[in-house]
Amino acid sequence: MDLIPSGLKGEAGGVEQDGHGWLMAHESSWVNDNRNPSLTRDQIEDRLLGAYGADRMIWAPGVRGEDITDYHIDSLARLTGPGRVLMNLPDRPDRQDPFHTAAVETHDILRDAGLTLEVIPEPNRPCIRRYDFVASYVNYYVCNGAVIGAQFGDRETDEIAREALARLYPGREVVMLNTDPLGELGGGIHCATQQMPAV
Repeated sequence: MDLIPSGLKGEAGGVEQDGHGWLMAHESSWVNDNRNPSLTRDQIEDRLLGAYGADRMIWAPGVRGEDITDYHIDSLARLTGPGRVLMNLPDRPDRQDPFHTAAVETHDILRDAGLTLEVIPEPNRPCIRRYDFVASYVNYYVCNGAVIGAQFGDRETDEIAREALARLYPGREVVMLNTDPLGELGGGIHCATQQMPAV
């Protein structure tokens, strides 16, 4: 396969695409001196659109400097089809938590852009309760014939997430796994995998 250099530094979890022209990302993961110090947001957007063959980009501010990813979008919101987004949000956002504040802001920006949003809750009672633990249901991985999702020991929200994935990916087996070691490292299943297109 031909490689198309974009001249960007970033990670796959920092941008989401629906395969139908939409991209979405947090500025904090791209317009940042730790990745692309000499590029403006417009320049980064042009390069991302070209790399993905997309024509529409939605930016939300995100959170800088609070985690190693500068708030990758794939732990908050995923494009599941043309203009369709699955998000996980806390039931009761803590306005003192920068991630909660940024999550609500991202939700409103995506809604106002005209995307169709489905919101599921974050786990209310995960087994691990550290501040930097990533408890994301939307950081799942889609592979041939299946969707690999996370479970966190909260039976109610684990089941809500499983049902949402089964509904959004009909015909695929939904496999829910305990991913606590990944969450303790600041990521999830999608962070630790990378799909390869068929040649």
